Amino acid sequence: MIRAKGEPRFPGGPAADPAGSHHERRIRSFQPRRSRVTTGQEDALQRLWPVWGLDIDGRRVLDLDEMFGGLPVVLEIGFGMGEATAQMAADDPATGILAVDVHTPGQGNLLGLAERNGLDNVRVANGDAIILLREMLAPHSLHGMRVYFPDPWPKKRHHKRRLIQPEFLTLAARRLAPGAVLHCATDWEPYAEQMLEVLGAHPDFENTVAGGGYAPRPAFRPLTRFEGQGLDKGHTVHDLLFRRVDREH
Repeated sequence: MIRAKGEPRFPGGPAADPAGSHHERRIRSFQPRRSRVTTGQEDALQRLWPVWGLDIDGRRVLDLDEMFGGLPVVLEIGFGMGEATAQMAADDPATGILAVDVHTPGQGNLLGLAERNGLDNVRVANGDAIILLREMLAPHSLHGMRVYFPDPWPKKRHHKRRLIQPEFLTLAARRLAPGAVLHCATDWEPYAEQMLEVLGAHPDFENTVAGGGYAPRPAFRPLTRFEGQGLDKGHTVHDLLFRRVDREH
């Protein structure tokens, strides 16, 4: 069966290309992956997407207060299979998590975890996080942002695809409330160095670590299976926690 462009892979589920041609084509920091969706993930996508899912189409500004019942909201960009997201949501039910990814199996897995664990403080967004930030979120509407293990794009010619760049930080700062924390984590040493450099140089952010440098892994960030495998191989994971500066005072 051949689907029309943008049509969901599963009835009622996330769209294949939610923003379509409504926004400019540009170099993207993510690589869409087409991998197998299990029966359980497909079931979760079909049943729960209309309840807890949203497509990033860039056509409206989200009412986060209505969506999360007035909870403060943290944006998580790139959640993989969603295990860490579900654990953080369970550990902190007073915070809403708007979790963004383009990986369909992960979207289905996180929806299933949310249902099984009674997590009503999670919403799953499908599409480009840049369009979400730029077109669909109000200024100062986020109480935090998490970017855990983004694609490091290790080849030098691909460094321009890395998410943590000055332009992204400027956009993020417009959506973060003063005092909100941007939390990044990576196990790719050169990317960690770039993150520290660009965050340290950006006027809208300040390092939460006295004297600068990387932060210890905070207790609220779960140790994932992927991270554990990296640690077993001798990888070093760096956490960076930078606070949104209120420059009006």
